Amino acid sequence: MEPASRLDHNGQLALQEFPYVIQWREDRCTRCGRCTAVCPQQAIEPAVFAQRLVHSESGTPMPSTVRKVSHGIRQVNDIDRYCTGCGMCSLVCPNVAIVPHYNPHHKFLFHKNLGGTPYKRGGRRNDPSPSTLDKLKFTRISMLTDPALDAGRHEFHIRTLLGRIPPPEKLPLKVTDNRLIVEDDHFIPPVREIFPIRIGSMSIGALSPHMWEGLAMGITYLNEVEGIPVVMCSGEGGMPPRLLRSRFLKYFIPQIASGYFGWDEIIHALPDMVEDPCAIEIKYGQGAKPGDGGLLMSYKVLKLIAGIRGVPMHIDLASPPTHQTKYSIEEAVAKMIQSMSMAWGFRVPVYPKISGTKTAQAVLNNLARNPYAAALCIDGEDGGTGAAYNVSMDKMGHPIASNIRDCYLDLVKQGRQNELPLIAAGGMGKTGNLAANAAAMIMLGASAVDIGKYIMQTAAGCLGDEYNRCNLCNTGKCPRGITTQNPKLYRRLDPDKVAERVVEVFKSAEIELKKIFAPMGRSTQLPIGMSDGLSVGDKAIAERLEIDYAC
Repeated sequence: MEPASRLDHNGQLALQEFPYVIQWREDRCTRCGRCTAVCPQQAIEPAVFAQRLVHSESGTPMPSTVRKVSHGIRQVNDIDRYCTGCGMCSLVCPNVAIVPHYNPHHKFLFHKNLGGTPYKRGGRRNDPSPSTLDKLKFTRISMLTDPALDAGRHEFHIRTLLGRIPPPEKLPLKVTDNRLIVEDDHFIPPVREIFPIRIGSMSIGALSPHMWEGLAMGITYLNEVEGIPVVMCSGEGGMPPRLLRSRFLKYFIPQIASGYFGWDEIIHALPDMVEDPCAIEIKYGQGAKPGDGGLLMSYKVLKLIAGIRGVPMHIDLASPPTHQTKYSIEEAVAKMIQSMSMAWGFRVPVYPKISGTKTAQAVLNNLARNPYAAALCIDGEDGGTGAAYNVSMDKMGHPIASNIRDCYLDLVKQGRQNELPLIAAGGMGKTGNLAANAAAMIMLGASAVDIGKYIMQTAAGCLGDEYNRCNLCNTGKCPRGITTQNPKLYRRLDPDKVAERVVEVFKSAEIELKKIFAPMGRSTQLPIGMSDGLSVGDKAIAERLEIDYAC
């Protein structure tokens, strides 16, 4: 390959400016063309290399000039076709002749932000450092070595409740003739028993049809065969009409957001629904882009998505601003909870999802006074795979651990810590420790956690990471077929394999959660808010979260 520092003309970028540099080995390459065919960015192309060699032979050689022409692979230095390091070229190469290497000294953002439009990307923030959750340890454990604590032999179930849980004295119940009777004209909030790890909101549009289908099949199998009540949020943009009218709807949480995309289909399906949904989530913010709203870029708005959402094809779908009749989030939340509860006859839990911010407690305190509010979902800064400005991904948002902790302690002061569930999202399993991160969040006060990027990485082999590798989620060029609406790409993904891996992930997580909770003496209920079981070797974190400092 030509030297990376070569400039063909003034102003062209050298390859050292790019985040990933392709290393190609001429001696191994068979020139089969597979790598250039699968590259989602067209960052590599066939090339002709001409070399001028000095050649000499015989005992008294006379040098002569020989011109050698060869064919190979060249990395382009066009900023719009930069290599993202996804490694698809390496996966299809039969001889390991081509490999992208991360360039820690790149100046990508200096050039990608030119042209008047800031850089947008999918994936997580570019921060490979350990999160707060990964630093927490579980230090309150049994003093006895008990074979019954072996994770493979735990017999209890890991469950949590989604829905408002009033104290016993506020329940409109009375005992008559040894029977429990509900008093007339009194409201009992609907509650669902679910697994404490949920699949968070990733829409049809954000995910490919094959990916969404694989997730749906996986959670259905978990519920009906494995007996693990995992639920999945649909994300904004509606749901397949057949699913809305099927008995499997009870495993899903339809989401409504400011765009109302896809809600015509849901409303029209109401009379034909044979099951109520698990819950309704009202999205007001996302952790990866707090305050920005959702954005499905035009590359992904193809025929199927345009039909479900009722919009023209090939246009950007940005969440519209708040309606002028709603002067505050408190009023908006109250109105939406009331209207969505009425739509399902007050049989379905309804709750909002907000971005992690310093003002989360203000929303929480209003929900605590609303008898129809079922929960509060907070999305921390590490969440999100949709389109977001790079500055939002890396410089905006609030860590989820301290946000949930503040909200839980606020409920404790009000004596309502067991009444309104908190759901944590954003960065769960960022380094692969899903069960440990979920357990830590539960012990900090969450009733459940949401996962998104983690399930994409494990169930479908997502190539992205925190070094800005791949991160093409927003462009519709996903080389794995996970976040694209292009049939040529998503046909690479087998939905049956995705479903199989989803089942494996949750079964493994359940065993690990039992292994963590049982030695703490919690084999009958989740240790929500049991912070005395946590310790950390960082004094600042210990003081901020009000947990033990241990080193």
